Amino acid sequence: MDLLGAWRAFVNVSEHGSFTEGAAATRVPQSVASRRIAALEKHLGERLLDRSSRHVTLTCFGRDMLPSAKRLVRLAEAMEDEAERARLSPLRLAVPDVCSVRDLALLAAEARRKGVYLDFQPAPPGERAELVRSREVRAALTAVPPDDGTWTVRLGLAGVSAPAVRTVYLETLRAGRAGLESGRRRIWIQPEDDVPHIRDRVFRVRDAVGLQPAQVAVASTLVAATAEVVASEDLLLCSPHQAEELGLRWRPIGEVRVARGFDVAAAIGDDAERIRTRLRAQIARCLGADEPEPEGGPVR
Repeated sequence: MDLLGAWRAFVNVSEHGSFTEGAAATRVPQSVASRRIAALEKHLGERLLDRSSRHVTLTCFGRDMLPSAKRLVRLAEAMEDEAERARLSPLRLAVPDVCSVRDLALLAAEARRKGVYLDFQPAPPGERAELVRSREVRAALTAVPPDDGTWTVRLGLAGVSAPAVRTVYLETLRAGRAGLESGRRRIWIQPEDDVPHIRDRVFRVRDAVGLQPAQVAVASTLVAATAEVVASEDLLLCSPHQAEELGLRWRPIGEVRVARGFDVAAAIGDDAERIRTRLRAQIARCLGADEPEPEGGPVR
């Protein structure tokens, strides 16, 4: 038996003195309201309403129970209001600061249609994880090795002019090759990729092919890195999606395959699972993530 529904029907019928009007106030058919109250009377072992007269009246037992019934119905309505406010309260999510305003706006709009209200806090990789630990955000898209990620974003090199080759090999950037001036052409790693599973792999290739240490550098900001690339023949380590946004020409790296990996960290496990299940595709588009591969793991 729906006890709350039965008490609500009892309160409304009592206040209106009519099963018809009380059922309408309860937003159920009259027959349903009548059955609920009858079931409640059977459950309590006493009659609540006197149906013998033209108008519905309370029995002595019904009058005694009515104040408590009203308090119960008011409390239930208050709890429903609180639940709705909690459902609509924004979930503060730390996101990579490489996500564009447009992509975040589209993610927020699509999330709202799925009943999730997001409030974003852009931050670099290390800070996002700390924001979750300090409970300054409820969840974060954290940087992880691509094998451990829910989303994978492949990386390559992008510059102002389109290279003549389909793949860029770092060894071709060695000083003295193809007329390159020493130390002039550099690869810039943006702060989002200043993590061991990306930065260290690129550094190892740099050393293996004989590039100068200064030819692969970590930029202080994405703006600073992009400015260097736009003003020269330098290259930016980035995703195809990001290169398109910045108006750069993207190519994969020949010697190594590197990728960003992202997962969700949350103070409450339910938040993490809700984001993964409800917003997986929408977050993938926001990050510029690759489509899942049919077989095998993500790009390493």
